[in-house]
Parts: sequence; structure tokens; C-alpha cells
Amino acid sequence: MQTYGRTSVSEFLGDLIVYRNLKPVDARLPGLADLRAEIGIPANVTPRKSEREYARVMALLLRAARALDAPSTSLARIVYVGDTRLLDQTAFTYLCKATRCPGMAFIGSETGDDPAVEMEEIDAGTIFQANRWELLSDFDALCRDYDFRIDRRTAVVIDLDKTTLGARGRNDAQIDAARVAAVRRTVDALLGEAFRPGVFQAAYETLNRPEFHPFTGDNQDYLAYVCLIVSSGLVRLGPLVNDVRDGTLTDFAHFIAEVDARAADLPADLRALHSDIAARVQQGDPTPFKAFRYNEYRETVGRMGQMDDAASAADLLAGEIVITQEVREMALKWRDQGALLFGLSDKPDEASLPPADLAAQGYQPIHRTVTHAAGAG
Repeated sequence: MQTYGRTSVSEFLGDLIVYRNLKPVDARLPGLADLRAEIGIPANVTPRKSEREYARVMALLLRAARALDAPSTSLARIVYVGDTRLLDQTAFTYLCKATRCPGMAFIGSETGDDPAVEMEEIDAGTIFQANRWELLSDFDALCRDYDFRIDRRTAVVIDLDKTTLGARGRNDAQIDAARVAAVRRTVDALLGEAFRPGVFQAAYETLNRPEFHPFTGDNQDYLAYVCLIVSSGLVRLGPLVNDVRDGTLTDFAHFIAEVDARAADLPADLRALHSDIAARVQQGDPTPFKAFRYNEYRETVGRMGQMDDAASAADLLAGEIVITQEVREMALKWRDQGALLFGLSDKPDEASLPPADLAAQGYQPIHRTVTHAAGAG
């Protein structure tokens, strides 16, 4: 592994990025609020990356983004770069269908095994799954072999989390560490001397497992809230786990309703927080635990670019969130060939953009925060 200096994701994506709220950072583009009526998405629904409606929004955004600098150019092909087979393959499939374009997808996740590639032909196009990020160059060669041109009529959609930043299998532990630290920091601040680190850690490690995703909706805001309630002592972890497993407690809405019935037993500050979160959930806000997400932003940028330039690649990967050099290099190459580059992230806007007080101090959005780049040499 080698280091490649300092840069930011904006070097190759600019502001052509959407975070979870589907409001492009580039203000020239329409957001979900502008497109709801056209697509038929209710006011209290924000689709997630693996949902069909998300792809329909993205299809409109890609066309609008291409029209910014090439108004007479129509999109004919999709390239997708991600890190998770099931989630990203689903998102890729829906996006190809929504744009009515054939596609090629690279799914990367570093392992200690010998370099290997699995290829699969699906209705949307070709899936290229690799266990080395350096195999992205082989994917590019495959596109050429397939006569799949990456040019002005091609939209390259690149995932941010654990792909462009914190590559899965190589550097993703730093993204997870930032999130866990944010949950802990938030719960500690709310509970003060009543905070029980052992109880919190046990709740987080248990409920963050895939087994409990149907209960938490695989939503970190929901998980953080549940861990807060468990840490407060209002609910005990053991009985909660049993209730989820035997179907007595079906989902997060059920849980928050039960907490609501016992809210009088919470301290005043937690009772007010519970009321705020419960109201946001009712309104369809996908990120109702704002304090946690603001802390996640702080913890994330605190792990970007803070190490010395002389640090080794191994040290950077173990102590900092870095840009995946292989993604950076290929993105710059494809941009030079005329392709439209567009980034997407399922990370909430509140965890990705600085609040007003930090912005006034010079803090930047995640994609504009300078950090190191590292990759295979």
C-alpha cells in the first residue's frame, strides 16, 4: 500500500453529490422536494438507496446534471461503483431500469484471499465483484472489451461510504468507529453521571447485528435511540432481546410507542428528547436523532486528514478515514473521457454537512474535507 498525498472527494465529484435527504449539494439541481409530485412520492417519505423510488429520483438528477454542461447529450449507459453486493446490486438494477440504460457495476470489498473476481450477467447488465480495490482497473478494461464506452453519454455513479471513503475491507473500520463514538458521546452527554458504558456497549453490539435489523430498520438513529433508552434503565436489554425474538416487539414504531406509555418515568431532559424523536418519526423523518448525527459529523471529520503526511499507508488506514486511491484514479480517468460523475451516500445530511456554527469556523462538508489518499501501489 502507498500514500498519494492529500485531497478531497470534491476533486473529482465537485458538488454533484446527494446524501440521504436526496437534496443535491449542487444548488443548480432539483431535490426530492421539487420532484415528489412528478414521481408520486408522498411528503413524509424519503426513499432509501435500495428502493425503486430512489432510482427514479436519481434518474432525473443524472439527466439534469448532464444537462448542466452538455445539454444536447442524452445518457445511454450507467457505470456503478459500490461495496455491498446485495444493496448496491439492487440500487444498480433499479437505476438501470429507471434510466432505461444498460449498465456495468463494480462491487469491491478487500479480503486477505488471493485476488479474485466473480462476474454475473443480470437483466440490468454485468456485475463485477472483486476482492481487491485495485481490480477496478481490470473492470475498466472489461468495459472496453465489452465495447461499453465510458464517455459523455455515460453516467458514473459512485458510492461514497466504504467505497470512495473508508474502502470496505481496508479502511471501513474507521467509519464504523466514528459512528460508535458519536452514539457513545451523545448518550454520555444526555445521561451524565447515570451513563453506564458497559450497558451501552452491550446494547449497541447486540442490537447492531443483522438479526435485529427488522426491529431497528437498519437505521442508526433508531439504534442509537434504543441504546439510549436501555442505558437509561427504563428498558432492560435481556427482556428487549427476548421480546424481539419471540415477536412480542415487532418494530421500532412499536418500541417507541411502548416508551411513550412509560415516558413519565424518564428524567425531564430525556422525556423532552423522546417527544421530539417520536414526533419526527411520525413525520417520516429518516434521521430523527439529530444530536447523534451532528456528533457523527464531528467524529467523522475528526478522523480525516489529522495524521502527519509522513505517516505510512498502514498507519493512515488504521487511524484515519482516507480516500480510496483506486477509485480516485479511475474517476479522474473517466471524467477525462467525458463521463458524468455523480456521488451518492446513504449517510444523513446532518452527519455529512457542518451545522451553521461549525461552518462559520471553516468546517466543510464531508466530500470537501481534505484527507489522505491511499491505495495499492
